[in-house]
Amino acid sequence: MLPDAESRLSARDDLAASVLAQNRAAGRKIAVAESCTGGMVAAALTDIAGCSDVFTAGFVTYSADAKKRQLDVSGEILETFGEVSLATAWAMAAGALANSDADVAVAITGIAGPGGGTEKKPVGLVVFARALRGQDPDDYFTQRIQFEGADRAAIRQAATMFALELLQPEKDALRPSEDVTLPA
Repeated sequence: MLPDAESRLSARDDLAASVLAQNRAAGRKIAVAESCTGGMVAAALTDIAGCSDVFTAGFVTYSADAKKRQLDVSGEILETFGEVSLATAWAMAAGALANSDADVAVAITGIAGPGGGTEKKPVGLVVFARALRGQDPDDYFTQRIQFEGADRAAIRQAATMFALELLQPEKDALRPSEDVTLPA
């Protein structure tokens, strides 16, 4: 993580501008479905002037009810796996595609802390999903990342940066992967 807020903001803006430029060049629209980041990915993208030709939708679905209503995440998925799970992130990404005209969607759900963690789902656990329109849903990228540390702002910032990276066209070949641990 970069040492100060100004450097972090600059890195975020540079990455968001790159995401927009690369998707623009590819003729694609993007959408995001966010829970623990609370709109930070959408904010990063919309902070860049001219984003409207690429960024089509942002869903901030912090509650289970919002995930159901806005993204069509089934109650069965939420009850069986919980809000912070691969299945929920997968369904959020699918819902973002279904409820927008985006070509690629990224979903983020997690436990930013400082409270709310459990032994199975500790603070810093963030789950991501990435879906492409027309892609076999079995091939959607999903990943659980355990961001180390209990600093809410750092976890949310790290999750935002990871989600922005996932929106790059070069990530199209990603498939479901193993859990990883990263510093926040």
